[in-house]
Amino acid sequence: MSYCSAIEAMQSEEKKVLHKNYHDNHYGFPIHNDDELFGRLILEINQAGLSWETILKKENTFRKAYNNFNIKKVAGYTETDKARLLADPGVIRNKLKVNAAIENAKTILVLQREFGSFEKWLEHNHPKTKEEWVKLFKKTFLFTGGEIVNEFLMSIGYLPGAHAADCPIHKEIIKQGPMWTMQD
Repeated sequence: MSYCSAIEAMQSEEKKVLHKNYHDNHYGFPIHNDDELFGRLILEINQAGLSWETILKKENTFRKAYNNFNIKKVAGYTETDKARLLADPGVIRNKLKVNAAIENAKTILVLQREFGSFEKWLEHNHPKTKEEWVKLFKKTFLFTGGEIVNEFLMSIGYLPGAHAADCPIHKEIIKQGPMWTMQD
């Protein structure tokens, strides 16, 4: 069952509204802002082992806790910041995930210096198969397994499959020219 049809099958109206907002306005749409790309990576990493619904409910508190996903600020986090995050019930209090966010921010700063932006690094490496992307992400970033990389790349328009072909949102995304439509 696709995410598109799964939303319609949800019993709770609250759940439908939460998921429909993400589905209709975010999932699969290209992102051109490095901080927002980093934010999506943080959210995908934190979803590991949990439901996406949990992450969607906490997205605003994640944004606040991680300085609006400002890469430079997160890369400069100290032990005090780590302790703050591990004590914050608004985020996922997992040492490995908190550390991954900070270390991955530092890595993105390096990629920005080398390629001009995180987005340009992604573009530089496109196109790749899911398996090739996973291998690259595991080599480059912390806490990035197959499912995390797949969902991250689908959610930002680098891999197909975010929406069913007959979904009206799929047609809107196609108009924006996601990277998965641009194969060499």
